Amino acid sequence: MKKLFCWLALLFVACPAVAIEVGEPAPEFSLQASDGKTYTLSDFKDKQAVVIAWYPKAFTKGCTIECKSLAENGHLIREYDVTYFMASTDEVEDNKKFADEYKADFPLLSDPTGAVAEAYDVKMPVLNMAKRVTFYIGKDGNILKVDRDIKPATSAEDMARTLGELGVAKK
Repeated sequence: MKKLFCWLALLFVACPAVAIEVGEPAPEFSLQASDGKTYTLSDFKDKQAVVIAWYPKAFTKGCTIECKSLAENGHLIREYDVTYFMASTDEVEDNKKFADEYKADFPLLSDPTGAVAEAYDVKMPVLNMAKRVTFYIGKDGNILKVDRDIKPATSAEDMARTLGELGVAKK
């Protein structure tokens, strides 16, 4: 056990995280989604704000609670001029099943290689899973806020409140 701890500690030292800061350009992505489409961040530039809610794994407790919150209370988010996604390193087929089962009326993005999760600094060391972090991206493509304190049960309400606080236009 001690050797494992030391090895994990070396991973953190050898691979320092490059945190994304407010005001910086959001990392570009082009990912397949649960609705069969491919979404590219640059397609929204100068058109609409974007929210990406990264989550660890489909069908796990916290992720299920978060997905249900967004599905049941998404109308609060849709009051704003924004496109929102949940995103994970799950395969697209898993995210499609997850979205279908919990009636998600928004796309779940799949990043099975973990490359985009890594670019957003949410990829867990060793595991190909994302940390639960939500990114708010302005119409200009820059990061407005990075939220690492997610409460899955109130995700939709919290997201809508944050959009208002950030001054994202209402529809």
